[in-house]
Amino acid sequence: MRAEVNTVVDTGTGSGQDPVPPQRRPGRPRSERADHAIIEAALALFAESGVDGLCIERVAARAGVGKATIYRRWPGKEDLLLDALAALKTPLPEPAGQSAREDLITLLRAMSTDIADPRRTREFALLLGEGQKYPRLLARYEETVVEPRREVFRRVLRRGAATGELRGDIDVDAALFMLVGAVMIRGRYEPGVISPQYAERVVDELLRGLSPR
Repeated sequence: MRAEVNTVVDTGTGSGQDPVPPQRRPGRPRSERADHAIIEAALALFAESGVDGLCIERVAARAGVGKATIYRRWPGKEDLLLDALAALKTPLPEPAGQSAREDLITLLRAMSTDIADPRRTREFALLLGEGQKYPRLLARYEETVVEPRREVFRRVLRRGAATGELRGDIDVDAALFMLVGAVMIRGRYEPGVISPQYAERVVDELLRGLSPR
């Protein structure tokens, strides 16, 4: 009769210790080059054809990757487009917190660098009308891309009101839209006239109405 033999592999350092479970092999790391190519392809197609013309198949072909590569990163074209639009924006610098005036000028200058990108034309269309065809996309864009940037401005304005540099009763949202609107609208129609000094002039003109009397 053949005896059964149980083979035990001792992976501990002594008797009575639990075996050490084998480590899982890490998955394939994401390629930054592929991520960049996909984002750039999505932005190019969005600029050419809008949301309607943006599809995963066309993005994959333009980026030189397979569709599976995109789907491993983004569930669908809406999520991809949101990340692409976020990547299009220059990150806002962290306000220094010493002067509301200086912080607002710095933030507006950062915004001004975005205006020069011709791909922003389609983004304006999404915000100013085209987005009505895609209410869920527009709502997510406002929530995930636009609103966090607006909140940076709000924090500066609230801090300025708290320290006395600005009036304590300012309408924060009204001031916010006056500031960013001065850059966005002029950049939309006259992108060539925006200079680093323009941000300073906008802030100083507005502060004349917000400063303590």
